[in-house]
Amino acid sequence: MLDAKAIAKDYALELGFDLVRVTSAHQFAQDREVTLERLRAGLMDGLPWFNESRVQQGSDPSALLPEARSVICLGLNYYQQSEDILDDQRPAGRVAVYAWGRDYHKVMKRMMRDYVEGMRTRLGREFAARWYVDDGPMLDRAAANRSGLGWFGKNTNLLTSSHGSWVFLGQVVTDLSLEPDPPLKKTCGACVRCIDECPTGAITAPYTIDNTLCISYLTIENRGEIPLELRPQMGDWVFGCDICQEVCPVNRKATPTSSPELHGHAPFPDDEATGPNYMEAPATLDLIQVLEMSDEDFNRRFRGTAIMRAKRVGLQRNACVALGNLKSVDAVPALSRVLSEGEPLVRGHAAWALGKIGGPQAQRALDTAMAQETDQWVLQEVAGAHSCLQHSD
Repeated sequence: MLDAKAIAKDYALELGFDLVRVTSAHQFAQDREVTLERLRAGLMDGLPWFNESRVQQGSDPSALLPEARSVICLGLNYYQQSEDILDDQRPAGRVAVYAWGRDYHKVMKRMMRDYVEGMRTRLGREFAARWYVDDGPMLDRAAANRSGLGWFGKNTNLLTSSHGSWVFLGQVVTDLSLEPDPPLKKTCGACVRCIDECPTGAITAPYTIDNTLCISYLTIENRGEIPLELRPQMGDWVFGCDICQEVCPVNRKATPTSSPELHGHAPFPDDEATGPNYMEAPATLDLIQVLEMSDEDFNRRFRGTAIMRAKRVGLQRNACVALGNLKSVDAVPALSRVLSEGEPLVRGHAAWALGKIGGPQAQRALDTAMAQETDQWVLQEVAGAHSCLQHSD
């Protein structure tokens, strides 16, 4: 008789997943209550798609697949080290490691589809299955935690013994009856490095994040202005943030991913309709080049990657903040151009950056904007930048 669980685990590793564990399809009742409590407390503000209905559905595998009996939890290592070599004279912004290669949703979903189809062949029979990455309703970390794939870190990331938190998570909900694996008994102990090192104070307590303070949210999901008081703490991050992962002792064990599609400098095939795509120097982005991008440039450069989620205007807004924090004098001409020609969201943040950098050219650009700008919010930013320059004289 075939051992379905052994086949499920062996085949996952054969296909290139780094971790695989199994849990039951019972509801994640405790995780649901904790998540709903945080949702009602406003800790998930800014994510309108993350609502109570989604949490209720994602905490009950049978709501996703009525005949569900098991959840196969998969992990894919995405860690890599930067090999970027940029001109030291060009100001650069940092990108979170997970976005250096192809959009992981595409990579994971294709792998999980192949996994389910291959499992049907190996078992010699059909079975029901639905699979999810983090853009679906499944409470992915709750499933991974209960399966023993990893444990919750105080930064709310899932930590694994072998790859730390540098893993993408996927779940296959199925009607196969598989023996559940036990949860791990590991914790972070007394370590609070992630809490201490978060520059914006987003980790408000162990295992609790205020989404509106998180640099990842501010640079990706946030479509509006970045609060003035948070801009200086963002440093040179322009897409996501890895600080709480970089300081985590568990992550010291991490080894680079073996997936070519997740390597930033490797070419990777995109959808058949759009042809091949090549992403260049993803770990650090030339910020002046970002400010000069058209929509066409942005789409050509980042098509097929997670960076598309920020959109061109969002990435340029982030670049302005990073340039202000870097106090890059070389960026003043580019910032002056977008202050007069960019979208309002970019103009306002360009004004802030010019106020931080200072100097005669920045002053002239702000004077011109004060005389010509019609958007009230941008005018407020210009006035604030003027004030910043005056206090620095």
